[in-house]
Amino acid sequence: MDEPSYTVLVAGIGNVFHGDDGFGVEVVRRLEKRPLPAGVDVTDFGIRGIDLMYALGDGYKTVVLVDAAERGHAPGTVSLIEPDDAGGLDFGGTAVDAHGLDPAKVLRLARENGRAPSRILLVACEPSSQTTDATWEMALSAAVSMAVDDAVRLIERLLEKELAAERGCGNAEGNPRRAGCAPDDDRAVHAGHDRRGREGDAGHAPVHEGQVDVNGRP
Repeated sequence: MDEPSYTVLVAGIGNVFHGDDGFGVEVVRRLEKRPLPAGVDVTDFGIRGIDLMYALGDGYKTVVLVDAAERGHAPGTVSLIEPDDAGGLDFGGTAVDAHGLDPAKVLRLARENGRAPSRILLVACEPSSQTTDATWEMALSAAVSMAVDDAVRLIERLLEKELAAERGCGNAEGNPRRAGCAPDDDRAVHAGHDRRGREGDAGHAPVHEGQVDVNGRP
């Protein structure tokens, strides 16, 4: 069987009519305007949960979900959430009910139908306020708007890492690189998470206590 044309899916999730809930949509819109490596499919799924579920079974090796999520951080904080086991990904803290697309439910259905990829990541941004069905605002808040470019840069570094792993140039578990591969850049590895899959704010290095995040906050 031929390898799929695309091996990584970046899926934007959100409702542009619900303020900061449109974060994932805006991120993928900007990514679509930038040069991306071969093998990357960037798609705005908006509130189309069923479409996303079917897309998860299209042969992608890695899926990166981009969404606004309430995780108790400062507004505009971008985080990359990577569990040790993709099957254990927990979206319990995400605020997605307002746009009718609950990633946890979509992934659960996909796994039950044998359609889930082996590797799933979430790039999340802390909204400035809680989104509800009564929220009608077509603009992102200032903090979340400023975080869009941070998320774009984080995803670009992540894509380089994921595609290098598929080529055999090392992988997310730290396996050795093949001869002839470019040297690894640990700064890309640490963009928002560590090698054990723990969460951190997005940036060029792991965020330790006392450091500032990508938005310049302590």
